[in-house]
Amino acid sequence: MGNQKKIIHIDMDCFYAAIEMRDFPEYQNIPLAVGGDGPRSVLCTSNYQARQFGVRSAMPAIKAKQLCPHLKIVHGRMDVYKETSIQIREIFSRYTDLIEPLSLDEAYLDVTDATMCQGSATLIAQKIRADIYNELNLTASAGIAPNKFLAKIASDENKPNGQCVITPDKVANFVEQLSLKKIPGIGPKTFEKLNRHGYATCADVRESNIRALQNIVGKFANSLYLKSHGVDNRDLEVSRQRKSLAIETTLARDISSQDECKLVIDSLYKKLLTRLAPHSNREIIRQGVKLKFTDFNQTTVETQSNECQQALFVSLLSKAYSRANKRNIRLVGLTLGFADSPDESQQLLLSL
Repeated sequence: MGNQKKIIHIDMDCFYAAIEMRDFPEYQNIPLAVGGDGPRSVLCTSNYQARQFGVRSAMPAIKAKQLCPHLKIVHGRMDVYKETSIQIREIFSRYTDLIEPLSLDEAYLDVTDATMCQGSATLIAQKIRADIYNELNLTASAGIAPNKFLAKIASDENKPNGQCVITPDKVANFVEQLSLKKIPGIGPKTFEKLNRHGYATCADVRESNIRALQNIVGKFANSLYLKSHGVDNRDLEVSRQRKSLAIETTLARDISSQDECKLVIDSLYKKLLTRLAPHSNREIIRQGVKLKFTDFNQTTVETQSNECQQALFVSLLSKAYSRANKRNIRLVGLTLGFADSPDESQQLLLSL
């Protein structure tokens, strides 16, 4: 792509519902929505089985039940969704530091200068999606394009669990046929308004001019005109430096002894060192071990530390495991905390 940008937009597939189906297999083959089921409740999201009945996010639960009488509505577990989102972001950070999270379940990645996968944005997107599936048992869709606007639209093209690449030479053709309702920022009312004035696709906008568009969409005219030509010069709004590094594994079968947990930690520790390598300039201030039990409750034990020590993880494991109370273990995780600034590192070391 020469000096062209390579932007990936990753969008998780029905994220909240997918996590519920993963954690509770009895939900897998039924229409499912996440949200409240009270008289005034609205849905956060729904799975693809429910969407076939017309059930949508932000829809009142009552209406959803009318469309799909056997819809199962479950209350959201925001702490689990946030935790999973952090794990997904950790996967992104293996490939690039230029990440702009849009929400818990979607983000832009700039991989223009990435060296992994021979610098191929298409292969990087495939690899990220495979990592998410193999490690978290969730699917994601991706759009790959020279800018944010096109990458976001492309990620929707082959949902669920697919990806779409718009190479620079395909931009003009792709955008020309694009319906204006697919452009972020154009809601149903604005689309209707544009329609009334004879604009339905980007090709229609191209034949017009900014002044004519201003009469219909006001300040959005300039952006709309550029987008209809496939132009979007926005850079990623990159999130602040990461505060921690975590690695964990949900076990294929539950384990029931501290020795088994230690074996898992030995294997995770090696992977953690590999992931730590790109962050060698950061100062470590904390280490932690996380265990999740068969009843889905979890515990984390942390302590101050200024280097990544395997022996310290093992001693933290003893304390975490003492809280098992005869419950088996379904997940083991290791975390490292970084200093925000040299000052914080100094303060902590002084108190050690």
